[in-house]
Amino acid sequence: MDPRDNPFVPGAGTPPPELAGRHDVLERAEIALTRIQRGRPSKSLIVVGLRGVGKTVLLVRFQDQAERQGYQATLIEAHEGKSLPELLIPPLRKMLYSLSVTAAAGEKGRKALRALRSFIGTVKVSYGDFELGIEPEKGVADSGDLEVDLGDLFVAVGEAAAERATAVALCIDEMQYLSSKEFSALIMAVHKVSQRNLPLVIVGAGLPQILGLAGQSKSYAERLFDYPSVGALSSEDAKAALVAPAAATGVEFASAALDKIVSLTKGYPYFLQQWGYEVWNIAAESPISLLDVEVATNAAIRALDESFFRVRFDRCTPSEKRYMRALAQLGEGSKRSGDVAEALNVKVTSIGPTRSKLILKGMIYSPQHGETAFTVPLFDEYMRRVMPGEDWRHV
Repeated sequence: MDPRDNPFVPGAGTPPPELAGRHDVLERAEIALTRIQRGRPSKSLIVVGLRGVGKTVLLVRFQDQAERQGYQATLIEAHEGKSLPELLIPPLRKMLYSLSVTAAAGEKGRKALRALRSFIGTVKVSYGDFELGIEPEKGVADSGDLEVDLGDLFVAVGEAAAERATAVALCIDEMQYLSSKEFSALIMAVHKVSQRNLPLVIVGAGLPQILGLAGQSKSYAERLFDYPSVGALSSEDAKAALVAPAAATGVEFASAALDKIVSLTKGYPYFLQQWGYEVWNIAAESPISLLDVEVATNAAIRALDESFFRVRFDRCTPSEKRYMRALAQLGEGSKRSGDVAEALNVKVTSIGPTRSKLILKGMIYSPQHGETAFTVPLFDEYMRRVMPGEDWRHV
């Protein structure tokens, strides 16, 4: 069929044509946003899930929803190369200018700008013209202790928003890349905002290890955040993600074709889009058949190997690749660290540093103490394809 009409959109963070199976988490976010806007207490949210389940897509939807409700909202992505303050300062600067430079601006907005100026000074980040034009707020967000200063800053931002009868939503993607110190400071800041019932909410997303990071940071983290989990879609929702976009263009799937795609992808949203995209381009006519799916499967796997899987594989060192190949050798699901060490013919203690580095890179996580699993669905199959045979043991 004509690829120009192909409705499927594989790609990281790319909104699918049909956001199936995510009604519950979208509703939870909408309820939280509405309660906070109405001056009622509500927890912040951190969406937890593996790679390729649509966490970033959900964050974009949350940001859009917040803006439609009149929030000042922004979306930032944490990563290894920048600190949390560096990520927060530019969008907060933009927000505070919009809250404080109009005729309706009050003292709280101007105070928040001064607090941001103080905060910038403590984290040793330069923002040029902003620093020249605004004096710091003495005694606010200027202690040099991130836990104290971020809380001061969030309170000032929340008060500025309340003064203008609006609210602030900070959407933070890839939260697992925050350091323990940064995550602890974020929790403390949300705690201060919550105590004062100010209109500021965090809506985040991260890999499963974020749960451990939250638990280690502050004992009251569970009282401040909900952690909705998103994963593979049910068979019904996975089929809807394929059927609805195709039907909008007058194309149908044979029942056997749908069953096969759901089986191959295990219901993971990214893979559903990849198979849908490839089978559309291969099929000659509607309905899309089981044979079309079988022919398209090689193209789908090749595309994933060259992009989705490969970009993650290439970030790893030879020793890290050996560790992942050993984990893949053990099959699907989480495995004991002792079994990985046995597959490598080494002691468990010797692979600890490699395991820690892979967790920091977001390649693996620990579902429970002493166990390890890939953060990327179907990555075990990829590792066996890209490092076949037994030569990997000597890499």
